[in-house]
Amino acid sequence: MEGPSSPSSPSTPSEACLVGFVIVNIVGLKYYSGRISGREMVALVREPLNRYDPNAIKVLNTRTVQVGHIERSAAAVLAPLVDASLIVIEGIVPKPPQNKNPFRLPCQIHIFASPEEMPTVRAVISSSGLDLISEVDHAFALSDAVIVKEKIPDKKSRSIDKIFTAFETSSHKNGKVRIVEPPNDIVKSELFLHQKEALGWLIHRENSAGLPPFWEEKDRIFTNVLTNYQTKEKPEPLRGGIFADDMGLGKTLTMISLIATNRYTKDDNLENVEEDEENSSVSAGKRTRASKKRKRTGVSKTKRKLTDGTKKDGQHNGVEPKSTLIVCPVSVFSTWTTQLEEHTKRGSFKVYFYYGERTSNAEEVRKYDIVLTTYNTLASELEWPESPINETEWLRVILDEAHVIKNVGTKQSEAVINLKAKRRWAVTGTPIQNGSFDLFSLMAFLRFQPFSIKSYWRSLVQRPLDQGKASGLTRLQVLMGSISLRRTKDSGSLVGLPPKVVQTCFVELSAEERELYDRMESEAKQTVKEYMDRQSMLRNYSTILHIILRLRQICNDVALCPSDMKVLFPQTSLEDVSNNPELLLKMVSILQDGDDFDCPICLSPPTETVITCCAHIFCQPCILKTLKNMNPRCPICRHALSKSDLFLAPSQPQDDSNLTVPSPKTSSKVSALLKLLIASRVENPHAKSVIFSQFRKMLILLEEPLRAAGFVILRLDGSMNAKKRAEVIKEFGETGEHAPNVLLASLKAAGAGINLTAASRLYLVEPWWNPGVEEQAMDRVHRIGQKEEVQVTRMIIKDSIEERVLKLQEKKKNLAKGAFERKGGSKEEKQISMDDLRAIMSL
Repeated sequence: MEGPSSPSSPSTPSEACLVGFVIVNIVGLKYYSGRISGREMVALVREPLNRYDPNAIKVLNTRTVQVGHIERSAAAVLAPLVDASLIVIEGIVPKPPQNKNPFRLPCQIHIFASPEEMPTVRAVISSSGLDLISEVDHAFALSDAVIVKEKIPDKKSRSIDKIFTAFETSSHKNGKVRIVEPPNDIVKSELFLHQKEALGWLIHRENSAGLPPFWEEKDRIFTNVLTNYQTKEKPEPLRGGIFADDMGLGKTLTMISLIATNRYTKDDNLENVEEDEENSSVSAGKRTRASKKRKRTGVSKTKRKLTDGTKKDGQHNGVEPKSTLIVCPVSVFSTWTTQLEEHTKRGSFKVYFYYGERTSNAEEVRKYDIVLTTYNTLASELEWPESPINETEWLRVILDEAHVIKNVGTKQSEAVINLKAKRRWAVTGTPIQNGSFDLFSLMAFLRFQPFSIKSYWRSLVQRPLDQGKASGLTRLQVLMGSISLRRTKDSGSLVGLPPKVVQTCFVELSAEERELYDRMESEAKQTVKEYMDRQSMLRNYSTILHIILRLRQICNDVALCPSDMKVLFPQTSLEDVSNNPELLLKMVSILQDGDDFDCPICLSPPTETVITCCAHIFCQPCILKTLKNMNPRCPICRHALSKSDLFLAPSQPQDDSNLTVPSPKTSSKVSALLKLLIASRVENPHAKSVIFSQFRKMLILLEEPLRAAGFVILRLDGSMNAKKRAEVIKEFGETGEHAPNVLLASLKAAGAGINLTAASRLYLVEPWWNPGVEEQAMDRVHRIGQKEEVQVTRMIIKDSIEERVLKLQEKKKNLAKGAFERKGGSKEEKQISMDDLRAIMSL
């Protein structure tokens, strides 16, 4: 029910079912500018801080403009259920009556809940006086919701899937691939053919003058054919999209070429739009006056006069923006610097690094062609509207490693969504990591209406996917096909890369290790089963994650894990850890050991980690935002919370170069890894290897046996700053008799944005939940510049939790693959859920 920048509740059921709908009124129409002209889906957004009504639910139209509020009596019933994460609500306004009431408008609110909560929800709504219309009622057929219309087809109107099919036919009828060369007076490197093709596609997307997808024009009225929203104002073109080429195919150089080629001119219309590409709506429509005017001007596509859009004194001329903002993780910052230096002629671009010590003057920032900043920097300035970044209207915003904003509820996601820009690009080789909902935040950033509204995304795409319907995958494919470009390294010899061979090495535990593993897994299963029997899985979610974390560590080396699993468990689900400092220290230790723990609110690695009195772990900004609600409670267990119930976890040490992990005996997995490395050295004495692990202590543990075996090693992990990481990568690339030949790297620090083509052997010590993260790690080695065959080995313990993690990976791989396929696709798989946790625990 939330708007495009609101966090989704972590406890919202992933398999919600339709309970029914209620008919209520939208009130206060005269106080707001938002209008509804026909049957239209609306966004329902909770306003707990509304000073007039703490139960307020505001209503936004398709263009995210407020229309009014749900009437107070209905909001008083629905808001508490929403706040308790028992229901999700979606609104749709049937075609308004001829005699419009200026004060109110009827609205159907469809209510969704998990199967186990449906009886409770029905009882609460029925006792409140609201008339709940469910599937057994005759009036159910009056529902205008897509989920109901699909059950009761209306032959008089086009079905949603026919609209998608018509759009796919219209948007892909051209099929031509344009090849564009970047200006050689700026870009000094020769692009590969696939990069020139991508450059042509990027330029076409940026200069599109047609209607956005799913809009059509008739008699000077513009209609969104999915929502039925009508307006006399022509919608802005969707200039941008998702550049999702496989990792290692040179997306950074292609984007640099775009900045060099498609620069600002006075009318900001740089391309002739071909006759058959001018209108991207479902119906053909008429050419707009603007596109006709451009056709007459005859501007050359490849021989344009470049202008920088500034006056002689360098100040912005106030007419149009000229600067490109590039947002990336800290780890990728140096990559952009290096690529700009390597591929462009000196002095071609004025570049400003908006990071660390930085200007507060927006006019100063606007002097530059390129401004580089980080996601964390933007998040820190979210509450500062007058910051140079937030105040500036950019010609172009590029999100590099855009999957960083996969959760729309984080501060960094909100910050980039709010940026002002003419053109918007999400650049990532892994647009889907955990599930299809990862794409919603990209839609919100691109402002791809109506899919930038959460309720619409959920209704048309997410729910059909979760329910395994073919229509969900088909719609997702059409959407991605309309605004994204993706080529993979195995879809043809794009760059002539040598092959990548991935193999799995299954390792048997020793008798002693097997006895310990089986005992601890048995204890863990018993504990999780008790949670299931008491229906408290969700309340103890973080504890279950800790259990799984420890089982995975045992698979690597028993030295990483305490011998008694029970010491990790809180005695009760609401134990106050302030009275149990020993438990607090153990939980902090768990966080510091594992890099893959995510805050349950933002689903990202915690920043400023906080532990609550009820033993749950969050980002400090996330939980503090939750405490601003009228009735603050823990999002996991609903225990009442106040600021005094939060405990800040100590930060990890910045330099642990002298840290050692004692191990009385080499583990089975370490022994197997050593055998593989020695065999590889015998086969090719000059080959370099990268060993990836998520556990920093595991990397440190490996140092001693590797040195004893004669390997020259380096380590790259999250305890190092950006400068130190760059030094390690440079040293690893050196050659010679005493040069390093093994790099021990953490997935977190080295999994994205760096070049490790000096190596040709790669080992993944343990499987990661998310196959996209593993793919990123592999493609640090298998990318442009690699001259040798890349051999990847995954280390998996037989008959363990690691094998079950592999099965979960396959589900996610199928989803990511299906999203970009034009046709076919097997049954859609759901995102990770409680069922996944049960499967991982073999319950």
